[in-house]
Amino acid sequence: MGIIGWIILGLIAGAIAKAILPGRQGGGWILTLILGVVGALLGGFIGGALFHVGLGGFFDLRTWLLAIGGAIIVLLIFGLVTRGSRRA
Repeated sequence: MGIIGWIILGLIAGAIAKAILPGRQGGGWILTLILGVVGALLGGFIGGALFHVGLGGFFDLRTWLLAIGGAIIVLLIFGLVTRGSRRA
């Protein structure tokens, strides 16, 4: 899968991760989608490195699960890092 495929997959995975983790992570949808792309890349890396799960094509279920899992991890980390910086 090419870089355009990863970007599209990451954008969709970021939106799904945001729907799974509703909250006040801040940054809005644009930042969430960018974090989704980063999460998709992270999920692919983790899947390949730790679990020896090869990534399939764009429509492969493993690829989607890894991308969504990576996006959730990135959103959780971003939420923890920015939680203390918000002021009431």
